[in-house]
Formats: sequence, C-alpha cells, structure tokens
Amino acid sequence: MEGNSVTNWFGEHFTELHPMLQRLHREGGELTGEVEVRYGRGLAGLLGRRLAKKLGLPAASQRCEMRVDIRHSAACLFWNRRFAGGQSMNSTFVPHGHFPDGYWLESTGKLSLELGVRILDGGWHWQQRRMLFLGRPLPGWLPPRSEAYKHIENEQYRFSVSFTLPWLGLLFSYAGNLQALEN
Repeated sequence: MEGNSVTNWFGEHFTELHPMLQRLHREGGELTGEVEVRYGRGLAGLLGRRLAKKLGLPAASQRCEMRVDIRHSAACLFWNRRFAGGQSMNSTFVPHGHFPDGYWLESTGKLSLELGVRILDGGWHWQQRRMLFLGRPLPGWLPPRSEAYKHIENEQYRFSVSFTLPWLGLLFSYAGNLQALEN
C-alpha cells in the first residue's frame, strides 16, 4: 500500500501509534462525539473567546457535539472540525522532515503552528515549537502556548486541545471522546 503524508513522515515509527490511530491515519475518516469547551476567567477568557470565535468554537463554555473529518494526501494532512453545527475550522498540516526530529506546520487562517510530535503510550502528542502570523514567527514570549494530544481511551479517540498564556492562564480548551463514523 502506498503511504500518505502521515505514514511517510513517521516511517518505521508509525507502528508505535495505537492501532486505532494507525487505521485513522492510513485511511482517514470522520469522528464525532461530545466535547467540553471551556474558557478562562477575566482577561484570559475574553481573549480566549475572541480567538475561539475566529476558529468556530461556541461563544460560551459548554458541552457540545464536535465532528472532525480527517483526510490525507501525499503532501498534507487535512483536519476539518465543526463544533455544535457551527462554522468549520479547517487546518492543513504540512510535514517537514521526519519523526522524531521533524515537525508539522499547521495552518488555520493567518496563524500557523510549528508542531513536533511525541508518541506516548501509543498516543500522538503535539509539541508546540513556535507560532507564526502571516508566515512570520512571533516572539517566544508573545503567543499563547498550546497543548494537544490524541490517544485511545476505552476504544474511543480522546482529544484534548488547550491554549494558555503564561501570565494569564487558560484562554480556552476543548476535550472529549470521539467515535469513528462508519462509511
């Protein structure tokens, strides 16, 4: 079977991912389930809501449905997310180099994240290296920090994403268990 951007980037390390993550990233697929969206307090919450609005997240902390469509090509990984039936949050991930020293460049609108990957207990943990705006790196002290992972928990895909500012705390987060939709 010919590889795609994910299998080629991981190379022989691809088999270190949980078998369900391997299948998802060999074949692509659509996942759905309930996630909890949370916002920080005070100024952090205000900034988080402004950023999250641009990304298509609900305006208030709540539990809501999330759907994510994951597709691959030889050159890119595509994630199209939708929260509570709202607008789509589309990301394109372009691989650079190879695991473990390479990274992915995730682009969503004008913002891009340079993300390394760590495999922990079969899970895929993103490691933010830097953030870019219109292709230009932001100073290390300025951008929010992201923590994100996906792993398998009770035969479901567990996703967690959070953005924080060191001097303010939580901007926003979303996390939950998703199930694969059968085609």
